[in-house]
Amino acid sequence: MAFTYPKLALLSITIFISIFPETSISVDLERGFLQCFSSGLGNSNSTAEVILTHNNSSYASLLQSSIRNLRFLDSSVPKPTLIVTPRDIFHIQTAITCSVKQGLQVRVRSGGHDYEGLSSVSDVPFLIIDLTNLRSISIDIKDESAWVQAGATLGELYYAIANASNVFGFPAGSCPTVGVGGHLSGGGFGTIFRKYGLAADNVIDVHMVDVNGKILNRTLMGEELFWAIRGGGGSSFGVVTSWKIKLVPVPPIVTIFNVPKTLDQNAINLFQKWQTIAHKLPGELFLHSVMGVTSSSSIIGGKTVLVSFTGLYLGKAENLLPLMQNNFVELDLHPNNCTEMSWIQSVLYFAGYSINESLDVLLQRNQTFRSFKAKSDYVMEPIPMVGLKGLWNMLLEEDTPILILTPYGGRMSEISESETPFPHRNGIIYGIQYLVYWDSNEETPKHIDWMRRLYGYMVPYVSKCPRAAYLNYRDLDIGVNRGNTSYQEAKSWGLKYFKGNFERLAQVKGEVDPSNFFRNEQSIPPLS
Repeated sequence: MAFTYPKLALLSITIFISIFPETSISVDLERGFLQCFSSGLGNSNSTAEVILTHNNSSYASLLQSSIRNLRFLDSSVPKPTLIVTPRDIFHIQTAITCSVKQGLQVRVRSGGHDYEGLSSVSDVPFLIIDLTNLRSISIDIKDESAWVQAGATLGELYYAIANASNVFGFPAGSCPTVGVGGHLSGGGFGTIFRKYGLAADNVIDVHMVDVNGKILNRTLMGEELFWAIRGGGGSSFGVVTSWKIKLVPVPPIVTIFNVPKTLDQNAINLFQKWQTIAHKLPGELFLHSVMGVTSSSSIIGGKTVLVSFTGLYLGKAENLLPLMQNNFVELDLHPNNCTEMSWIQSVLYFAGYSINESLDVLLQRNQTFRSFKAKSDYVMEPIPMVGLKGLWNMLLEEDTPILILTPYGGRMSEISESETPFPHRNGIIYGIQYLVYWDSNEETPKHIDWMRRLYGYMVPYVSKCPRAAYLNYRDLDIGVNRGNTSYQEAKSWGLKYFKGNFERLAQVKGEVDPSNFFRNEQSIPPLS
């Protein structure tokens, strides 16, 4: 008699339970889910193609392929009971229906860049819906729009846009392996957001599957849910399967420049000036600062702070130079500092590639990453000299610290903080992303302790009441849910990400997922 996949799976599970009875609860969930999924599809072969169990030879490689923070590859980190790799929306509907029936928590993963690993890790029995097979992109230049499936990466999106046109772009992030699904649902910003706003500000329709397994678009879901998933985190409300985005015009030629300065090259004074002008520059000019440390033989300790002033101008160098002369003459920008290129070449540049590299590098989904910890802040007024000196001293304690300081203003100051759940708009002069990297998990406590001390040091110099944070730079230190956490309890972290929008998000959650099925350590709680 021929065995179908479910029969073989059930036989293996039965033998497994007899040897390891303490795992019976997890195995019962797996068995129940497999039976439900197979019954829903009516095709056992499809089940084998879509679901990976621990016994599948591809399970480990797929799980690891999209984990971008190596802290979460440690053997002590809980692993999913199953990985579902849907090939169409019906597979997602079936997975949700069966997960609800079995009480198996769902984590959704598109690019795997969740900073705290919430798309791949849970302390309760769970499965991952990995969207890697759902990454088609359809560009409509005539309509100036595109449909992008949630499993696509930003690199794949940029590649598709560039192949269709050299005068359109999209205002999303710089890292090409970031998944479209999580990036857009958390806000999403990049080098042209001062001109065009966030990625989420340029979403015009969406397809998603809700807790009842229903397929919704903007019309069917209504404007409240459409509002919530554009900056409030889509995984709290369902599984977003695709986004319709508005493409934005870019000139045939843009200009890039980078001017690095150490402390003994007047970095402090230059940064002081940067703080006062970067957010006031025209929206066509993005000028951010990146702080780190570099070796220096002339300084005790052998290293110093390096501040790099890197810019993207939507236009030619001949128009950029007088603009910089009038606003930031101290940087002493010259033609030989500037490189003209196409917009898609600027994407390569900010992704760390040569601008002459083949665009095919943007299609590489799997890259080598290290362990890291990150946090975020928003600055409302320039940090004084005394604050900066203390900051430099803290940076010098670490070997690989990075602070990315992103100027706001421009279009971001024109959009209401309640237009989407992302509230960090007018009044912010720049945002900060703090990062520290390391190689060995044995070093984890030391580096996380340093990051927390740095975050504590910055208290006097950043936003207050609440101290704001960016959802896509997720940080569990600011608060976590404990099971079915109430709205009042979740405010400890929710107000920091969403400010006054948090209550509205919780009300939407109460309407569309009142049982709080879609939940994690920082998911929106339902409020009725």
